[in-house]
Amino acid sequence: MELQRALVAGGTGFIGSHLARRLVLEGYEVLIMSRHAGEGSSAAGSLRRVPGDVLDLKGLVKTLRGVDVLVIAVQFPGAPVEKPRLGQTYMRVDGQGTVNLVAAAKTAEVKRIVYISGAGTRPGQRAPWFQAKLVAEEAVRESGIPYTIFRPSWVYGPEDRSLNQFAAFARRLPFVPVIGSGRTRVQPLLVDDLADAVAIALGREAAVNQTYDIGGPQTLTMDEIIRTMLTAMGRHKPLLHTPAWLMKAAVAPLTLLPSPPFSPGAVDFVLMEEPVDNGPVLHDLGLTLQPLARGLDYLQA
Repeated sequence: MELQRALVAGGTGFIGSHLARRLVLEGYEVLIMSRHAGEGSSAAGSLRRVPGDVLDLKGLVKTLRGVDVLVIAVQFPGAPVEKPRLGQTYMRVDGQGTVNLVAAAKTAEVKRIVYISGAGTRPGQRAPWFQAKLVAEEAVRESGIPYTIFRPSWVYGPEDRSLNQFAAFARRLPFVPVIGSGRTRVQPLLVDDLADAVAIALGREAAVNQTYDIGGPQTLTMDEIIRTMLTAMGRHKPLLHTPAWLMKAAVAPLTLLPSPPFSPGAVDFVLMEEPVDNGPVLHDLGLTLQPLARGLDYLQA
């Protein structure tokens, strides 16, 4: 089955924009859907912006007409800090938004779906980001459309707002602040490797109707990640740890704001420790995953 036109929901975001550019390199005509996207096209004509709201089911059907591949990488502004009064929550955007996208894809006769979930998504999880992704994954699996689901660990790259925040601290402060003990273990995944996985999966029969964990090739503590980052930057700064309970207490009053910059829930998100098994995704897709030091080459500039 030849797939020619792909639409990336959330294509103006960090992960979605990388997925879109990677699919262009694969020869797809790529539509980038975003609530605030204006009409326009790249000079090459293979990357176009289209407006779309994941909560507007009727509008989604119209947007998805003629699309072969739907890639779902939606995220609300400022994630992981939810803003209920602005309607920016995991369940509303990632959960119900994906349900709507899948329903529209069925009506529009989309041929393939790729959904970007998250490491640790499984029944019994109580955090709102997991509950929303469980709803989304179920909708994708029950759609009747061939799918591939990826559950990435912490994704980093030139435009991410997490690891690069630590880099900003290193440039501006005499120390690098770290929430918690610094011993939280994660598998940082270069966004380009995730984009490769998506592109390869679309051409592999083995990846149809599969759910893959995917993380970087190293399991590192947050302190090790930050020190690797500092080495890439050619800087030497001490790490200043703040207990999680103290940080939660400090940011709790911010939740009274319509648009809080941080929240106790975001502290839990930052400290989340969910190991992944790369075995199946490496076996089926033949990926080469980049170690953190190599993936941070962009910081050397």
